[in-house]
Amino acid sequence: MESKKIVHILLVEDNEGDILLTQDAFEESKINTEISVARNGQEALDFLYNRNAFLEAKKPDLILLDINLPIYNGHEVLKKIKQDSNLKKIPVIMLTTSAFANDINQAYENNCNSYVKKPLDMQEFLEAILKIENFWLEICTLPNE
Repeated sequence: MESKKIVHILLVEDNEGDILLTQDAFEESKINTEISVARNGQEALDFLYNRNAFLEAKKPDLILLDINLPIYNGHEVLKKIKQDSNLKKIPVIMLTTSAFANDINQAYENNCNSYVKKPLDMQEFLEAILKIENFWLEICTLPNE
């Protein structure tokens, strides 16, 4: 019997409430997910490059990336990911409160795969995460190693 693949998601988020909500939403999922969390841009890059506290980190299948992060912001992290031949295939979803046209345009210029504005209402936030899950983990085919 073949075991179901675990989808590994890197959540790059500094807001503890949003981290918990996102984790809760994926726990309700019918898809087997593993969520790793980086709380700032430096941690995200360390995770992706197996540096410092993340020497054993495995490459994620999907990245949920906030823009407003300490140390390196989401735009800086996205740019590094999409310029790296070993990382650029990983889908990156910008998941942020920013609705500024400049942020949206810059994210797409740096090759994000989608841009999702975080709803402020908790129920709407959970629904948005479930829609991301449905589209990216059920409808889409993610790249293979």
